[in-house]
Amino acid sequence: MAVPFRGLTHRTGLLFEGPAGWAEWSPFPEYDDDEAAHWLRAAVDTAEHGFPGPFRDQVPVNGIVPALPPEQAAARALATGCSTIKIKVAGETPLADDVARVRAVREAMPEAKLRVDANGAWSLEEAREAIRQLAPFDLEYVEQPVAAVEDLARLRGMGVAIVADESIRRAEDPYRVKELDAADAIVLKVQPLGGVRRCLELAKEIRMPVIVSSAVETSIGIAAGVALAAALPNLPYACGLETIRLLSGDVVDEPLIPEGGYLTPPVVGLVPEHAERYAADEATTAWWLRRFERVRERL
Repeated sequence: MAVPFRGLTHRTGLLFEGPAGWAEWSPFPEYDDDEAAHWLRAAVDTAEHGFPGPFRDQVPVNGIVPALPPEQAAARALATGCSTIKIKVAGETPLADDVARVRAVREAMPEAKLRVDANGAWSLEEAREAIRQLAPFDLEYVEQPVAAVEDLARLRGMGVAIVADESIRRAEDPYRVKELDAADAIVLKVQPLGGVRRCLELAKEIRMPVIVSSAVETSIGIAAGVALAAALPNLPYACGLETIRLLSGDVVDEPLIPEGGYLTPPVVGLVPEHAERYAADEATTAWWLRRFERVRERL
């Protein structure tokens, strides 16, 4: 990783080629085999069937700002070239640090749309206090401020939109967000939810605005997210697909880096020289292959 992100310093996974092209399978190491199976279904769907046709030829994206000190956060936000910025909050540091980070980005980009992402780390009371302190910076929304869907619903009406992420992709019942009217919009991620087509089905069934985000993937994985965003009939928000710059390298010649805040639906292929450069060591490779053999039995 070029920038540590949510505790990650390295990103590992498997890349494989099927009749329709290359696919990525990269569930986080701590995920159990049942959860990793959703990610593998997505990779198989991509490799075997490719992507559905697009509704648009450009996808707006947000820049991503990890939990950096204020000055670095502002510099990172400006460097993305995006007019929408997502800022990570609710890490191991106090709320005051989150406020300082958001303030620095707002001062550097007074016209930008700012959103924050807590990854469900706050308690209900912590979330209420955080939203009160962050609301003056004119937030577009707060993403997954708390873990429980019921608590998401309790945060509606504070004057800042609430968006559900983990309550969709890691939930036994993703439809509960809709049933409880717990969010203003939802995040869909291709690998965790089983593929582009499954995400399109969810979007149609849940009938809420969608933000497509990546799972800190290579350009091969991000391509699936871009394809999903392009295939949605409506796309009211910028998408969280500007994550390739969090990595120290990529496996394609032209990494999916936005230009002017947009990505173009791509056709990407692995470049052997890049794959060799970033290949895992023998022990890590063996671990992933054993995991693959176990998980594919669950498909």
